[in-house]
Amino acid sequence: MTAVTRIPCIGSAHWDVIGRTGIATTEGFDVPGRIDRRPGGVAMSIAASLAHFGMTPTLLSAIGEDDEGERLISLASEIGIDTTCVYRMAELPTDSYMAIEGPNGLIAAIADAHSLEAAGDRILRPLADGRLGSPEAPFAGPIALDGNLAGALLAEIAKSPLFENADLRVAPASPGKAERLSPLLDMPNATIYVNVEEAGVLCGSRVNNAPEAARALLELGANRVLVTNGEHAVADGSRTGVVLADPPPAKVARVTGAGDTFLAAHVAAEVAGAPPMEALHEGLRAATDHVSGGTTT
Repeated sequence: MTAVTRIPCIGSAHWDVIGRTGIATTEGFDVPGRIDRRPGGVAMSIAASLAHFGMTPTLLSAIGEDDEGERLISLASEIGIDTTCVYRMAELPTDSYMAIEGPNGLIAAIADAHSLEAAGDRILRPLADGRLGSPEAPFAGPIALDGNLAGALLAEIAKSPLFENADLRVAPASPGKAERLSPLLDMPNATIYVNVEEAGVLCGSRVNNAPEAARALLELGANRVLVTNGEHAVADGSRTGVVLADPPPAKVARVTGAGDTFLAAHVAAEVAGAPPMEALHEGLRAATDHVSGGTTT
């Protein structure tokens, strides 16, 4: 197993409980729909997609030793995720996420990541103790990192020598947590994946579209950014310029995990040697399949 194919995925892993309805709804309404329970969390979703694309993801997260955690570990292992580096905690429960989705997208969500935040830098031990790397020989290759980690830990990662050789791929957990990524913006080896709303949070001002957001983030010091905007053009911005691509049309059946799928497919394509535009289209095709109800993850 090489560093090129073995990809650490750092961040949240929990159970998602998601209610979906095809009826436009608002606060206080009780509407018919379906309630789905499945493995989730940004790092877990990215890892699941990477496994689907033939990569070997290694999950670095915190999962309880409760029954929920045992089931989560078992299922992750079954779909090809290496869970041997997961930090297991007897004293805390496995985290969870609850959301409601409608025809207009995400209506509301609550993420309970208390155990992940309590574990802190203990989830990073495999990058320092020789299992995935060490201070003398930091991991070299793609690492996926999500914004569910505490802001202080993300700031430490931005300065840590354990990440200096990595091809760091960063995803915010949500617009509400996007600001946590600020310390990572000017890392010379980081690629930031955000949507337009998250980009606006990082920029501290409203941005109207993906290319505008990409240029604004580059001006703030970002090395490379990929900005999505729903059904509108996606931007891949770097010091060499901004490349645009339009996503395929899609009938939206679900939204949770679309960004994670996009990141995983894009990384898998680039690791396989795809040029920027081809990798961008691979990511968009996978994300479209996901929101249309396909089986990417």
